[in-house]
Amino acid sequence: MAKGMILAAGQGTRVRPLTKDLPKPMVPILGKPVMEYLIEHLARHGIKEIMINVAYYHQRIEEYFGDGSRWGVEIGYSYEGVKEHGDILPKPMGSAGGMRKIQDFSGFFDETTLVLCGDALIDLDITAALEEHRAKGAIASVVAMDVPREEVSSYGIVVSDADGRIQSFQEKPQPRDAKSTLASTGIYLFEPEALNLVPSGKVYDIGADLFPQLVATGQPFYVQNRPFHWIDIGKVSDYWSVLQRVLKGEIADMHMPGKEVRPNVWVGLNASIPWDQVKIEGPVYIGSSVKIEPGASIIGPAWIGHGSIIRSGARVTRSVLFDYTRIAADMHFNEMIVSRHYCVDRHGDTLYRGDDSTHLRWGDARG
Repeated sequence: MAKGMILAAGQGTRVRPLTKDLPKPMVPILGKPVMEYLIEHLARHGIKEIMINVAYYHQRIEEYFGDGSRWGVEIGYSYEGVKEHGDILPKPMGSAGGMRKIQDFSGFFDETTLVLCGDALIDLDITAALEEHRAKGAIASVVAMDVPREEVSSYGIVVSDADGRIQSFQEKPQPRDAKSTLASTGIYLFEPEALNLVPSGKVYDIGADLFPQLVATGQPFYVQNRPFHWIDIGKVSDYWSVLQRVLKGEIADMHMPGKEVRPNVWVGLNASIPWDQVKIEGPVYIGSSVKIEPGASIIGPAWIGHGSIIRSGARVTRSVLFDYTRIAADMHFNEMIVSRHYCVDRHGDTLYRGDDSTHLRWGDARG
């Protein structure tokens, strides 16, 4: 069949503060880490042996996913770090360097390998992508997606001939300069021979270093143009819009937990909600052990994490509350991501609890 490689060693700086003490692949979507959806998707397509490279907050990933048996797969981890002055510090090797490290260690990549980033949601037909890769006799394939010309400056653009053989790449070109509208999605297929071109022990990137080398040496290197949903959580504003799309039911294979107690309103166990004294407009998910006081209102799409409290008169509109978040009485949180310590608006602007510059009051529901 094929093996899997999930890239999860990055720091996720553009999604701070969501990644302040959490690696990006662990950022929750509907109460599950984004990477869990990827592992479920790989398993559906028969990819059962998966390596994950890790660095920042690697314990969080390893403790959650373990050996993979909960998902019917086998997971292994490759830690990337260095020892300096007696301390072990994370030091990612780059996407290609991380794979070469694994290959030098054990020769794990001995068949076609699907490589993907641990922080994007996809519903790609992996089986069809593998078939096309093999039918073309490719040493490497890039899965791409057609994007509107006015959006090309947000992507790495792939330029190919009529047969799909890759000729060059353009990094975030202006629309007038773009030679193609095929955007690389960060999903790749590799044969073991491709990794032989990566130098050992060096920081080496797939996009910046390995791909130009494949083009320069004339390797059978192809692009696949596939229609599928690909949602990258590059920035906090992306995270907000992803959650809005998920709550509206736009993404395949993402189902609401809890019981649908009213149309478009799902609730977990042990929630305390005086239904005749609150206003709740779906789609809304309310987690377990949430308390909503009389006079509060929630306007969806909204996600209320477990253990949260919404005090009387408070309004939560098109927002996400992480677990154990308390919203103070009469406060209005509009289009925000709220945790116990900070809240971020949909544009990525952050406020911290106790900040004098805001009238908003919120806190930790546990105390």
